[in-house]
Amino acid sequence: MKVLVVGASGTIGKAVASELGARHDVITAGRNSGNVVMDLCDRSSIVAAFKKLGTVDAVVATTGKVHFGDFAEMDDEKYRIGINDKLMGQVNLVLIGRDYVADNASFTLTTGILTKDPIRYGSSASMVNGALESFVRASAIEMKPGLRINAVSPGVISEAMEGYAPFFRGHDPVPAARAALGYAKSVEGLQTGQVFEIF
Repeated sequence: MKVLVVGASGTIGKAVASELGARHDVITAGRNSGNVVMDLCDRSSIVAAFKKLGTVDAVVATTGKVHFGDFAEMDDEKYRIGINDKLMGQVNLVLIGRDYVADNASFTLTTGILTKDPIRYGSSASMVNGALESFVRASAIEMKPGLRINAVSPGVISEAMEGYAPFFRGHDPVPAARAALGYAKSVEGLQTGQVFEIF
């Protein structure tokens, strides 16, 4: 299969590209690196990348920015960072990508543990992750026949604990390579409308 991995330079993205690259033709994409340039905050960038690539069999998103901050200091602008980037970036990847993928293609989005297990300063991440999971479940029932969509919700990634440890006390970190298995399940399986939790 021809698999597009958006955010392939990140910790999870590298692991996903490695896992899927063992069996498939992986094309990497990112804002500043990869086989193609794709900025999920810019719809024209998404369109241009798909036009350059031609038809793909699977699209995986492992990227998305949110603002972490004290709820007392959160405002519209800070919440919109996550809404515009992680939420609508991935949603637009699907809305645009559905016109450029193969008949039996799949989309795999990324949410995270904060959907169900919130932390201090993480209200934006929890909100965006929850919205993405609802989008996956709802859009799956209206997808064109043959197309599939799922999300992977990993726990805090082991390789990222150096920066995130103070906020995730008591959490059992997930190695990126193990999180990547959830993406393989989505891409290579047959399920749709699912959220694969990797904790």
